[in-house]
Amino acid sequence: MPITLAPAQQEEMLSAARDAFRNAHAPYSNFKVGATILTERGTMYHGCNVENASYGLTICAERNAIFAAVAAEGSNMRIQAVAVATERDGPCAPCGACRQVIFEFGPDALVLFRGQTGTEQMVITRLLPEGFRL
Repeated sequence: MPITLAPAQQEEMLSAARDAFRNAHAPYSNFKVGATILTERGTMYHGCNVENASYGLTICAERNAIFAAVAAEGSNMRIQAVAVATERDGPCAPCGACRQVIFEFGPDALVLFRGQTGTEQMVITRLLPEGFRL
């Protein structure tokens, strides 16, 4: 069952994601992204995108935050919510790879994504209707 977040908690997560994009390493795309995840333990983890000249080695902010949570809480970590922010205008949803990773660790996760002038909110199963599971 998807969770709901109070507006103040949504704003706290989105603000933390906005802070995280300031640390992004995006010299190739100049597209900085920050993410914050909230785990079932109530802990927030943050990440930013880190690009590499070999583009396939680049990591998105969402996966960066999720992997930090797994490193801290272990492989049973479960995501309740994800917030994504960019410095560009308009909301920017997670990419397909990030959607799959979010789904694996939070099949009911709420996803918030924000640009400079708007916020969207939906459950991961709406962003990834047929997530892959083993």
